[in-house]
Amino acid sequence: MLVNILMIVISVFLVVLAILAINSKSLIKSVMYLSALSMLSVIGFVIMKAPDVAVTEAVIGSGLVTSLFVFTLLGVKKVGAAK
Repeated sequence: MLVNILMIVISVFLVVLAILAINSKSLIKSVMYLSALSMLSVIGFVIMKAPDVAVTEAVIGSGLVTSLFVFTLLGVKKVGAAK
């Protein structure tokens, strides 16, 4: 029963974070919302007893993709400032 309630709460937060990421005016805030969404999905995968998928999502979804987005945004700002 507790697992079902926890999954419903996580699902609601996932939808809210996805909407915030889509509607955010700032690109860096959007990336942070996507990172939080990815970490919350890791918790969901652990609750669903899929630790292998959770580890993959944590490493690739939260770590690699977020850092790639952040470094890309920093690079775009430097190129934009050079013009």
